[in-house]
Amino acid sequence: MTKTLPKAFETLTPFIGWALPTQDERQRKRVQSSTGEIRAFYDAALPLLPKILAYVDQYPLGQLPEDARPAFWLALSLAEVAPHVELYKGDPLVPFSFDEARFIAEHGREAA
Repeated sequence: MTKTLPKAFETLTPFIGWALPTQDERQRKRVQSSTGEIRAFYDAALPLLPKILAYVDQYPLGQLPEDARPAFWLALSLAEVAPHVELYKGDPLVPFSFDEARFIAEHGREAA
């Protein structure tokens, strides 16, 4: 699948690498990103979040068309990085916590 975004979200094209279908991939991307990369994605995506959610909400649950999925995945990646910007000063890791690699999400390998 080629990842492209609907025209309304084309300003997020430089961040298409954050459009990842599984929780494990999104977590790995966050952990491997710099504070600057996380902040740039957050700053670009946050203002568009209401529009992204309204866009994907027009489809019935479980029937999101393939071409709408990258926008949805960007919203999920934003949810992955938001606490790190808002609470941890952009640190890609959770400060004073156990190694996240030990955490195995039950559905982390399934596409959202």
